[in-house]
Amino acid sequence: MKSKLTRKNPMQVPSPVGKYSHVTIIPKDATMYAFSGQIGVGQDDQLPQTLLEQIANTLKNIEMILTAEGMDATHVVKVNIWATEEIDWDYFYQQWEAMFNDSYPSMTIAYVSALGLPAIKIEIEIWAAK
Repeated sequence: MKSKLTRKNPMQVPSPVGKYSHVTIIPKDATMYAFSGQIGVGQDDQLPQTLLEQIANTLKNIEMILTAEGMDATHVVKVNIWATEEIDWDYFYQQWEAMFNDSYPSMTIAYVSALGLPAIKIEIEIWAAK
């Protein structure tokens, strides 16, 4: 089920510096979903040590939670990303494109000194609508 969201980057605003949309429009008949931040715990309930492994697991977890609610990446309205170390953007965007193709949600990224547990290197929160 494809979403009815509209994404755009107004011509009056500088182009995005990454793979995101400046504006995501949610239709008035949509139901909004707020999801807790997802982390890189694997199916074995273990948290990998590297940021790259945590990124891959986090995005898989997001896909699974969306599927559980009858949605996919096209329903994602907003993504908030917090990381405790510098993200390898080449790797991240490779994973990101596999998930979103070229329909990028609105996004905010912040580097922080710590997350909920010392071993967590990245946490990604999503908002979705259907």
